Amino acid sequence: MQWEGISEFVSVAENQSFTLGAKKIAVSTGHASRQISSLEQRLNVKLFYRTTRKVSLTEEGKVFYQHCRSVLDGLNEAERAITNLQSMPRGLVKLTAPVTYGESVVLPLINDFLQKYSEVEVTSYLSNRKINIIDEGYDLAIRLGNLEDSSLMAKKLGSRKNYVCASPSYLNKYGVPHSLSELEKHRCLLGTLDYWRFNEQNRERNIRLTGVLRYNSGFGLVDAALKGLGVVQLPDYYVNSYIKSGELVTILDNFIADAEGIWAVYPHNRQLSPKIRLLVDFIAENLA
Repeated sequence: MQWEGISEFVSVAENQSFTLGAKKIAVSTGHASRQISSLEQRLNVKLFYRTTRKVSLTEEGKVFYQHCRSVLDGLNEAERAITNLQSMPRGLVKLTAPVTYGESVVLPLINDFLQKYSEVEVTSYLSNRKINIIDEGYDLAIRLGNLEDSSLMAKKLGSRKNYVCASPSYLNKYGVPHSLSELEKHRCLLGTLDYWRFNEQNRERNIRLTGVLRYNSGFGLVDAALKGLGVVQLPDYYVNSYIKSGELVTILDNFIADAEGIWAVYPHNRQLSPKIRLLVDFIAENLA
């Protein structure tokens, strides 16, 4: 369908004047007249009775006006709908995040977000598998550490640090290690890795340790440390509250490894919708 002349025709019909109709839509009278003449030629029908004093619709013009008015109303409603979507986010966001970080940090923040924006729906799948978000249809992924996939766009949300800590009762009993070599003599509580990351003299250093226990659960390791079973290295979101309360004490602070990035990643060829951009910004603000 050719749209040329439609808005000019409707405006002239509603104002019963070429001059007033053209002014209403901010075009010249000559332009409106030419567009309507071209429209009449295209339709092979006369749309207006024209006199020196008045412009009125023909019977064909009246029928055509009703349909054109309906079409323009529909277009205006569509434009308003898009504007409303941009001003008030709504619809589904599908995202993925690592299991523990998702449970501890991401999902509580999403719940806070949904309290403010009730028209948004979120489907979240927590997995430690690096999901291909393009193939599996995700809008967004939260990832930790170094990014490898250059086909994805990324926004940094914040950073996390790993702290070495133990309970006061453990440190009173076994002493406080002041060097990495002293740490190797302590009762270490290990996760899935058999080494811990440190920064020594501005260089990254990995220390391999023999642990008294090994869990694939950060929460289990925190509980073991709180009960005085040994020294643990865990990300800040596991231990911050216990450090603040004094239930855990940080050690070897001069050797803390550089902070790791926390990222939101999304497909390279996909424009962030307002609801996703708002969610990403909300998470970033609350991680700051």
